Amino acid sequence: MKYLKQLAFVAFLLPFMACGESSQTQKGTDLNANTEVQDVNQVIETIMARRSIRKYKPQAVNRDTMQIILNCGINAPNGQNKQSWAIRVVDNPEYINGITEVYKKVNPKAAEDPDFKNMFRNAPTIVFIAHDTAYDFSQVDCGLLGENMVLSAWSMGIGSCCLGSPTRFMTNTPEASEYLKRLEIPEGYELLYCIAFGYPDETPAAKPRDNEKIKFVE
Repeated sequence: MKYLKQLAFVAFLLPFMACGESSQTQKGTDLNANTEVQDVNQVIETIMARRSIRKYKPQAVNRDTMQIILNCGINAPNGQNKQSWAIRVVDNPEYINGITEVYKKVNPKAAEDPDFKNMFRNAPTIVFIAHDTAYDFSQVDCGLLGENMVLSAWSMGIGSCCLGSPTRFMTNTPEASEYLKRLEIPEGYELLYCIAFGYPDETPAAKPRDNEKIKFVE
């Protein structure tokens, strides 16, 4: 009789136990789903909020933070996993100021701007990106690399700006050859562009985008 009572009691509890398990399982499922949606929204929010920064505070980005940004960069998709890039990080004021002095001698009008401090939009940290000239998709790989870096930087409150004119100056100006050589770009690679990084000292407005350039093909 005692056994039957125990069995009846267990049978009585089963629906509640099942309900509790089901509720917890459902809660966990919802939590995962919400987390996934939230992560996606955070990515979209970062993409839509990012701006190209052209005014920076003087403080440099610490190297631990830059390493996170660089790791995000090299985890970008790339053709055949060739990783057809070479990356050089410069946060040495002596280097930045030195190449800027060369730039000012060749372009004296640049120094007339009272806000001009260096040729990289006054940023304290510069990432130079070179591409493998033997691989015809390497420039795309380097573009994806850079996009990963600027987005990850923005998500941590760090601004950036992709720059082409400084690298053109460095590769085409004999007076700048010393600084180009110091980057130790591998043989067969060519300097493509650079990215300025630093803490923003401006809040630029978003510029309009042309949605007419998007077409769905039926």
